[in-house]
Amino acid sequence: MPQPTSRATRDTPLFAVTADTLVAVDFGPRGRNGPSAKGPYRRPKGPYRRLFALPGTRAFTAGNLIARLPMGMFSVSAVVMIAGTRDSYALAGAVTATGLAATAVVAPWTARLVDRYGQARVALPATVFAVLGSLALLLCVRHGAPDWTLFASYAATATTPNTGGMSRARWAHLLKGDAEALHTANSFEQAADELCFMLGPVLAAFLCGTFFPEAGTLVGAVLLLTGTVLFTAQRSTEPPAARRSSARAPFRSPGMRPLLVVCLATGAVFGSLEVVTLAFADERGHRAASGAVLALQAAGSCAAGLLYGAIRPAGSARSRLPWCLAAMAALMTLPLLAAGLTGSLVLLAGALLVAGMATAPTMVTTMTLVQRYTPEDRLNEGMTLAVTGLLGGIACGSAAGGWTVEHVSATAGYGVPVAAAAIALLVALCTSVLFGPSNRSTDSLPTH
Repeated sequence: MPQPTSRATRDTPLFAVTADTLVAVDFGPRGRNGPSAKGPYRRPKGPYRRLFALPGTRAFTAGNLIARLPMGMFSVSAVVMIAGTRDSYALAGAVTATGLAATAVVAPWTARLVDRYGQARVALPATVFAVLGSLALLLCVRHGAPDWTLFASYAATATTPNTGGMSRARWAHLLKGDAEALHTANSFEQAADELCFMLGPVLAAFLCGTFFPEAGTLVGAVLLLTGTVLFTAQRSTEPPAARRSSARAPFRSPGMRPLLVVCLATGAVFGSLEVVTLAFADERGHRAASGAVLALQAAGSCAAGLLYGAIRPAGSARSRLPWCLAAMAALMTLPLLAAGLTGSLVLLAGALLVAGMATAPTMVTTMTLVQRYTPEDRLNEGMTLAVTGLLGGIACGSAAGGWTVEHVSATAGYGVPVAAAAIALLVALCTSVLFGPSNRSTDSLPTH
């Protein structure tokens, strides 16, 4: 049976998927719809249809999306639950910050175990432990336990595995050698991240406000466990475990440290943008609309991610990253201008929608480079390090944005994400490891 071949030649075969494997189908010169000596007219599938025609991909993606949705729910649910019952936003913020710090420490170790022993053997028990931590937090809040129990319970949720990273690792395993398809897969995963972080807070606020304060945490725990069970049950698409890896740690791989700095600065864009937008809406008496305004930014990023995955960008990933960061820095000035010149929440919402369109391409390109510079048998660990950098940046951006709002103004706070994006661009441009001469392949995507 013929194997998939490169699309670099003029008479390029596109791919159709049967129940067993990929087979080449000739569509004539350049893959256009036209008569072929080998068969009648056939319409080539789009990139996402080809992606999900692979056996097992729909099943593991469905489970992963269910498990990933609570990632946008837990923080909001915890704040609403704790502040509503203990009447202290300071306590709620401290508890969630503790959980974030614990995750930054524990998550890379969990990912290393996933790489070493396999996703199913590690992710499921780690998820069970994290769910027990969420349930313990719920019970402690419900029954008035001492404050220290809230910190301990929420810290236990740090074992939650990086579900997005595990999904990307499966795509990298399934699409080994197919750079174009892997680009589409990474774009889809980034769009899925944006969708989950857009819907998660809305769902959490609805559950906590409609039913009872603990409803968001309870539903999030059930979704996380259910999704992880469904995801890990798909063993046919699971990457093989590397029990005795001789590869260097991802943190020590050439090119990784500058990428982590870029992730840190990019996370600061997200964290500051959220806090400043909440404060800006509150100043104008539209606090209830702040969630919808932030959702527009995520919606713009989600749409851009899907579009970015449907095209084949020119050049290598490392040459595209500074352009993506430059676009993000430029578009982040739009909310600053909208807030400063008009003060209109409606115009700000439109500016955030447009500004969000640079986010997904930037993150897709960054994660592509993380995959390039991470050894294949430590891929989960490398991607989790990137996520940890983002989380650290979100925490720093939130603090910087909050300080600026309190000591200057909410309008001036929109300068923080602009500055953070500019720092990320500066790091990318000044780092010779990423953009200088290299002996590594300059292909646009990793092949592993």
